[in-house]
This record gives sequence, structure tokens and C-alpha cells, in this order.
Amino acid sequence: MSRDVQAFDHWIRNEFVELNSALERNYLQQDDPANVAGVGDELKTALEQQGRELIKTLLDEGNTDEGFDSAFDLLGNVGLYMAACRRHEITEPSRETCSPLVEASALAMHIGASIGVTPRFATAHLTTHNRAVNGLYKRFTDLDDEKLFVDYNTKGILAYKRAADALLKIQPLGISHPITADLLDVAHHALTEVISSNKTLFDNLDAEMFFNCVRPYYKPYRVGQQIYRGANAGDFAGINVIDLQLGLCFANEQSYSQLLVDKFLYMMPEDQRILRDCMRRSSIMDEFLGAMDCMEQQWYQQNLQRFIAVCECHGETAIQHHNQLVDKYITQPSKQMEQQHMEKVTASGPPLPVLLNALEKLRDRRAAAKRGDIRTRFDDLIKLKASLHVGES
Repeated sequence: MSRDVQAFDHWIRNEFVELNSALERNYLQQDDPANVAGVGDELKTALEQQGRELIKTLLDEGNTDEGFDSAFDLLGNVGLYMAACRRHEITEPSRETCSPLVEASALAMHIGASIGVTPRFATAHLTTHNRAVNGLYKRFTDLDDEKLFVDYNTKGILAYKRAADALLKIQPLGISHPITADLLDVAHHALTEVISSNKTLFDNLDAEMFFNCVRPYYKPYRVGQQIYRGANAGDFAGINVIDLQLGLCFANEQSYSQLLVDKFLYMMPEDQRILRDCMRRSSIMDEFLGAMDCMEQQWYQQNLQRFIAVCECHGETAIQHHNQLVDKYITQPSKQMEQQHMEKVTASGPPLPVLLNALEKLRDRRAAAKRGDIRTRFDDLIKLKASLHVGES
């Protein structure tokens, strides 16, 4: 890591956090905390100028070719700076055709193109690839609610990854292998940990603080001329690997495959490879449906029971996320928001009603709910459950 990269990283971990935190406290003193116009202008100027000077030096330095990890980390730092400028409306995509953060855009595009990821900060920068220094990892602010959100998002993502890894290991073994039962148990346990992480967030994360002071850093922003959507907690392969390996979602269904296409470059390259490979595989559910002539065999009964438990647990995580977290932290707070801010609510781009409708359909696919307008595995799971012998374990 060069001296200039170190200086920028030190600024991101220190002065950058102090400036953002001071601005958030200023916003919270207003009757309308969503308003940032004309508030803390000196702090905003300091944020923009300090970051610009550090980035100009890095742009002049050029590509030092210190490997993927260093490049990805630097991209994250540039992205955090650009996201903060967007949050404080130093930049605002609707009033610009090109980002005024010229040097930051150039550096982000250079790095993003060279390592095969989107040229903005992604979820991994704040969760799974966020190196701690002396016990502290990178954040936008020093607010307790942001730390709680990042901590438990990270726990949830890592649990999803453990579940996905276990399910992928079943493929070369086959559904009748005795170790498949162990792998299904691992996946089930990991998904219960997701439920536990979600519950902690639901019980402890303050909805108004999240909506007003954490969520705004995840908004879309321009890099050069292009607007890139905000980072999303689902921007990793694991959750989709679970969808596809269990057979609850279909890679050849337009709406779901569109979701996958949209998120590829927001994921780590190794996640991109895992997900592409998974999209070509058959699902465990289809293998069980094709093996129903073996329903009297002990392996079928034991492994199918575990498989159904994993499906139900994955569905429970989806229902919990949508019915509790999305409702509490997005839908309900948005109802109290001043009308002039509504079009800027979501991080993913579309208007809130469109986003909520898409999330509802995704929830029902994962939960195998009975619906007539979208394809779910409700009937197939009923068929598989009917082949179980009561009392088998």
C-alpha cells in the first residue's frame, strides 16, 4: 500500500467519519430531518475538498498493480466518499448529466473496469471485505445505529454463505448420500442464524435513525455520466445460490434472471463465478421429485425431511425480512416523510411501490407461497411432503 493510499484510508477512517457524523447531528435537529439543503455547508465543503485533494494524488499515482484486494479496498474508499457526497447532496443525479466529482469518477471507473466490478462502493466493502484496524472497521458515521446495522448485516450475509456452501457440496454427492443429511443440517442451522440476526435488528435498530441517518448513504449516484444504483444487502451470491439449489426460484424465469443480471457486477468476482455455475445446475428439489419411486427407502425419507426443513427455514427468512424489516425500516417511515423527498427513498432506483411489489413477489417465491400470478413451488412441496412417512427422522 503506497503512502498516498494509506493517507486516504486514514482520512476515510477518521476525519471522514467525523464530518459525516457532525452533519447527521445537524440534520436531526430540524423539524424535517430529511432536508439537507443549506445545512452544515462548511462541513460539506470540507468533506468534498479534503476527499478531492487526496483522490487527485491517487489519480496521478496511477495503477500500482498491488493485486485485487488492494484495488478493491481502494475502490471502496473512493465509493464511500462519493456516496457521502451524494447523501449530503453535494452531488445529486437528477440535477446533473455528469458527476462533478471528476477525479473520483475517473479513479473509480479505472479500478472497477480493471477488476471486473461496478465502479462504486458495494455491500462487500462495508461487510465481508471491511478490514478492521485496531478493532474498528470502516463506516460512514460513528452512530450506534449504523454499527448495529453493519454488524448484523455482516452476520446475516456470512450465515447465508455458510448455508449456500453446504448446499453446493451436495451436488457432487447426490441426494441419497448419507453425508447429504449432514450438509442439509448445516444449511438449516445457518439459516436459523439469519433469522436470529434479523430479529436482533428488528428488536434493536431504531427505525427513524436508520431511515434518516443510515439508509441515505446507500442511494444511487453518478460515476461519470452513468447512474449506479445503491448498494444492496443482497449483493452476494449466497442467497441466490440457496434460491436456485433448493429450486424455489428459476434462473430461466425472466423476472428472477433479471434480478441476477442486475446484481452481477455488484458482487465479488468469486461470487459472480459461483452464481454463474449454479445457474447451470439442476436443483435439489427437482432431484427429489425425480426420485419419488424411492420414497420407501430410508435415505429418501431422512434426507427429504431435512431438505423440506431447509426450504421452510429459507422461506421464513424471506417472510421475516419483508414483513418485519422492510415494513418497519422503509415502508412505515416513508409514510411520515415530506412529499418532496419521496422520489429519493429507495437505494435500488425504482419508486417505492414498484420496489415493494418486486420484493413481495421475491418473498413469495422463496416461501413457496400459493399464488396464481407467479410461478412458485407450492404444489411441488405439497407433493414431496405427501411422500414423507409421519414420524421419520
